Amino acid sequence: MRELTSTLLAAQKQATVTPYVKIEAKNRIAGVVRYDWSRLYDGSEDDYFHALTMPGDGSLVRARITPPSDSRKLYRQRVADPGPGSDFSQWTYTNQYNVVVVAAASLGAEVSIFWIKTNREIRRIKSTDYGASWGSPELIDYSPTATIDGLAAAYKPGGDLAIFLADQSSLYVKKHVSGQWQAKSVWDKTTGDLSGVACVYDADWNLLVTGEDSSGNYKLWSLVYGDDGDVAAGSWSALKELASAPSGGDFEYHQPFLDKTDVYRCFFVEKFTGTEAYNRPFWSHSVIGASFIDSLWREPVPFNLSLEYGLAIAHHGDYGWLSSPDGVWRAKLAVQSLDLTADVINVRQELEEMAGRLTVALRNDDGRYASPGQGDLAVLDTGCQVDFSPGYVTTAGSETSSGQSFSLEAYEHTSSAGRASLVLHARDGWGVMGEWKARHQFRWNKVSEDMSVKDIIAFALARAGIKLDVESQSSVITGFYPDFTISPDNDGVAVVRKLLTFVPDVLFVEGNKAYIVNPLSSDSSVYSYGGEHQVREGVYRQGALGTNRVQVEGYDVGGEELILADSFAWDEIDRLYDRLRQIEDRNISTVAEAQQRGQACLRQAEMGAAEGSILIPVNCGQQLYDVIDITDARAALDEEKKRVLGLVLFYHPERGEYSQRLRLGAV
Repeated sequence: MRELTSTLLAAQKQATVTPYVKIEAKNRIAGVVRYDWSRLYDGSEDDYFHALTMPGDGSLVRARITPPSDSRKLYRQRVADPGPGSDFSQWTYTNQYNVVVVAAASLGAEVSIFWIKTNREIRRIKSTDYGASWGSPELIDYSPTATIDGLAAAYKPGGDLAIFLADQSSLYVKKHVSGQWQAKSVWDKTTGDLSGVACVYDADWNLLVTGEDSSGNYKLWSLVYGDDGDVAAGSWSALKELASAPSGGDFEYHQPFLDKTDVYRCFFVEKFTGTEAYNRPFWSHSVIGASFIDSLWREPVPFNLSLEYGLAIAHHGDYGWLSSPDGVWRAKLAVQSLDLTADVINVRQELEEMAGRLTVALRNDDGRYASPGQGDLAVLDTGCQVDFSPGYVTTAGSETSSGQSFSLEAYEHTSSAGRASLVLHARDGWGVMGEWKARHQFRWNKVSEDMSVKDIIAFALARAGIKLDVESQSSVITGFYPDFTISPDNDGVAVVRKLLTFVPDVLFVEGNKAYIVNPLSSDSSVYSYGGEHQVREGVYRQGALGTNRVQVEGYDVGGEELILADSFAWDEIDRLYDRLRQIEDRNISTVAEAQQRGQACLRQAEMGAAEGSILIPVNCGQQLYDVIDITDARAALDEEKKRVLGLVLFYHPERGEYSQRLRLGAV
């Protein structure tokens, strides 16, 4: 149950109280600000290697290389106060040519541009006045070869920095510590040739890498080079896959760029070499609240542009920026919000075990909502986040319980009997998960223990932008490593539903997060109904278990023998004979695992057998899978424990209606 203030808790138990419901629309998707990019510059520069950074004064510093046909010349640019009226067409030639690749980074007033030449020289020019003036080029090292397809650089607070270069199948790092360049070192991974690298410092050196794996499959990976944040200094984390394309296919990944604002955000290029070939930027972001090392990224989304060398991304102040040699884009970083509370006519919220919907009607008799998505209503458009906060007027004022968010799927204008309204139809994260389809195959635990059931669920949820948190969890969900495949076109709900069949745990979505709950029969009640909090109606049904015997078959690979375990609900079998469910799963390799699976199936049957519902004044903090107790003398219930399996909330002030119907199951 969501935590409520003492005054709100007291108010919702009163016989007479004034309801209060808050509805807001925000330019967020799954809690992350949606950037609306506007192109400020459309030039004629050739598409080739380039870089972008923004020093502490908010100036825009860019670098680009001309193609081989123009001797691979290096140019730089500084726009002091970038905006819609700025001139992004003026470049300064650095007198450097035969440049293979370029990178840029800044910290405060210090700006560095790095490049590697065909003679393998790694060079830098540095500015200490935000890029207004530059020192002479310095030679800092040599690359192992001249076949460099990726170069990235990032400062850390305090002034140290590191550069990363992708030289064929090796990624090298060279650090600048306390004013001195250190010897470069190489990673400990085995891959095919690499095609790009990007870096952001945030307690560690957080990297994106594109290229081929050792089998020739094309990949986009995340990787951490440690600095005693999540990874020990000087150590490399495992490569974690964001995108994949099979060897011998027509898809490749190139030129990643990375930045961090509210979350980590990246751009990379997907190259298709088949019929109707293209080079298209894609973008993605990490889920809200996730660490980089978790590698929890939303499914990459195409950007409406064609170019081969990607889009560099940076930010400063109120704006994020994108850059290519011939283009500059800008987007606001701030959350934009529209308060709809005063115009609410009615609300209906429905939460089920794997679905959630919100319907809101707004008064529109004077045409105030005639043009959603435009002007002052720009935020209120399909895809926006709709926050729903139920509450009451208390002695402390109008109070609500926040944390419930939905995505606006559709809206409709209605008119009848001289009245007009705008009706919003929104859905929660389950709806978004149902729309997510896997683009390619993912497989875990075929050879070794890669990811537990919990980890795979977290991965799948992240592809729809949802963060996984824990209310309570079983040992099975963290300790079971099934050979599991997500196939192309599998949808997110089906994937999560299948994974949950392996464990006793359940999952509910609220706001922009999903929560694991391990429902135990010993769970304590978190709230009482029938005393201070009135029960208006109650229906309590006890049925037979749909399954009262579970037979689980696994296989012990090491011992090369069949595993078979039965789980029984003996009282039910004695009354009804056995209702058998048989499960065959070669992921199960021990008797203990087979017994755990059987008991989990019986628990699910138990919870569903005791059906019922109660109608109550709205409890603003009620959540799915909460255990409650009910006292209802009319039905001979005295602090009877039940589990909440569904919730419908009605708010219709004209009818004086503000109530909830809770669907109940056994604890």
